[in-house]
Amino acid sequence: MNLTIHYAFLPHTDPEAALAFYRDVLGFEVRNDVGYEDMRWITVGPVGQPGTSIVLHPPAADPGVTEDERRTVLELIAKGSYGAITLATDDLDGLFQRLEAADADVVQEPIDQGYGVRDCAFRDPAGNLIRINQLP
Repeated sequence: MNLTIHYAFLPHTDPEAALAFYRDVLGFEVRNDVGYEDMRWITVGPVGQPGTSIVLHPPAADPGVTEDERRTVLELIAKGSYGAITLATDDLDGLFQRLEAADADVVQEPIDQGYGVRDCAFRDPAGNLIRINQLP
């Protein structure tokens, strides 16, 4: 049996800012961009890896979510404690420079962690925590 990660989901609070960040700064390709009423679901992924995608979705858009729950979700997103993902690159320092040049919200500069990983961290426009590991 072969099991892979096909989609990961991260909320966005501004579809245009999310699109510009994931497409223009990180270099992901846009695979789908679907709107419904005033909401958008944007699917992006790394070039050359069609089987792995991130779906940037409107937060708390599920039909059963109450207004109190929606408010809580939006508060957690605003604090940067709702969504997170870890990516990997073969050029951590180069990618970090590109993120800095794009005024990304840097959380941690590249560092060699005590547990054997070199990584950095930043937040996307919605506040999601993005960690990037250096590939060995």
